[in-house]
Amino acid sequence: MTTLRINLWTKASLALLLVGLADLVIYGHWAGAVSALPAAVAVLVVAAVHPALVRSRLGICALLVASAFALLSVERPSLLGWLFLWLALAVAALAPRAGAGDDALRWARRLLAAGVRAPWAPLRDLRLVRRARRRSRGGEGVTLLRIVGLLGLPLAGGTVFALLFAAANPVIARAAEQLRLPVPDFGRLALWVMLAVGFWLLLRPRGLPTRARSAKPRPTAKERAGVPTASVVLSLVLFNGLFALQNGLDLAYLWGGASLPAGMTFAGYAHRGAYLLILTALLAGAFVLTFLAPGSEVAKLRAARLLVTAWVAQNVFLVASTALRTLDYIEAYSLTRLRIAALAWMALVALGLALIGWRLLRNKSSSWLINANAAAAGLVLAACAIVDLGGVAAAWNVRHARELGTGGAALDLCYLQALGPAALGPLSELQRRPLPPTLQAKVAGVRDLVMLDLIDRQRNWRSWTWRGARRLDHARAVAGPPAGAPQGRCGESPAPPPLTPAQQPGS
Repeated sequence: MTTLRINLWTKASLALLLVGLADLVIYGHWAGAVSALPAAVAVLVVAAVHPALVRSRLGICALLVASAFALLSVERPSLLGWLFLWLALAVAALAPRAGAGDDALRWARRLLAAGVRAPWAPLRDLRLVRRARRRSRGGEGVTLLRIVGLLGLPLAGGTVFALLFAAANPVIARAAEQLRLPVPDFGRLALWVMLAVGFWLLLRPRGLPTRARSAKPRPTAKERAGVPTASVVLSLVLFNGLFALQNGLDLAYLWGGASLPAGMTFAGYAHRGAYLLILTALLAGAFVLTFLAPGSEVAKLRAARLLVTAWVAQNVFLVASTALRTLDYIEAYSLTRLRIAALAWMALVALGLALIGWRLLRNKSSSWLINANAAAAGLVLAACAIVDLGGVAAAWNVRHARELGTGGAALDLCYLQALGPAALGPLSELQRRPLPPTLQAKVAGVRDLVMLDLIDRQRNWRSWTWRGARRLDHARAVAGPPAGAPQGRCGESPAPPPLTPAQQPGS
């Protein structure tokens, strides 16, 4: 009992410490380099609370990954980076309890189970403490936990009904206003609850059971779907023919630049169905996974393996054509963060299809395929957390702006302003170039707005970042400090200064 009580209340104190620290440096402010402090403390706390993870190779690797993403917050705090930090810490906390050799799918189920159980874990632990105290004291005495258990439901229910009656009855509402009760900050309370649940999950994780399930032989494709082998082979022949038709048209019109039929534009051909073709490739991959598992009757046929290889190759070419469509779209309408993400997604789809084909040809296991795809997706997402996609988009759009004589898309200053500090460097470079006077004034106005916003962020110790400091230094070196508080919005010229009395008409 003593060990349970000390461990539980120590962990509760650590969780409250982490919640308070995170609230101090995050709430109500732009996330800055100081957000690395609660992240680093969380890494140290998890390592201290779970000393057994040092005997797990996976646990050590997860802790190192979490440390790397904690340090990344100094350079570029981001939601994706924090998600990776939390996942790495959760893996580290669960690693000593997990079975060796689990694949990424089982780990995903384990993490999902831990996340689902996390909101109820503190209540379950309080109930365990109550039972332990009742056993040790014979059910006598009034404790804080018993008082909380007695008054928790009446207070919570009474508060809810009081708020409802105050909203429905103006007399009660006026009386409540006269009491001048403090209004709670529900957004902050929600943040506290989420942080507390998340930290409690790391300190007292509960994932899937560690007992390995009994291994059962995997059913063949025929047993699983009830489809004859001949039907699968005929489907592969038909699908190869249809994909050959689509890829042949792409090869002629999209890649080769052949003349399109009358009434059809190249833009219409290139931009139509770009994302539907990715769905087609995903369906093809699902078909191969369902009906051509390694060891199945169909997979043993040499003709079927050749047909699958040809079909996978055609799907990869189809994804490449879809990526070319997206690049043409970017050429016509500029680059955005979502379009960069779409290209990364297409690359993952193509790699996944290639891995499916390789798995079939080399008789690889399902765990191998799952882990390979999970590793590829993790690397791509980690790159997106490290690289500023907004800065990449802004630099590309400025370099290929039609106003600079490149023949690209028209410069969208509103989008550059929406990118915020990520666009400050490209805007400063653009302002230094010779431009028409009207465009020069618009660029200067947008650049000053973005720069003043970043200066304001950097003045606050909570939102200061190393990357922001370097951006300001670069902008000042390239185009100097902001001219002042610009008027107007993106795409508009700054409002002229007010006329002096000597400049007034008739003076």
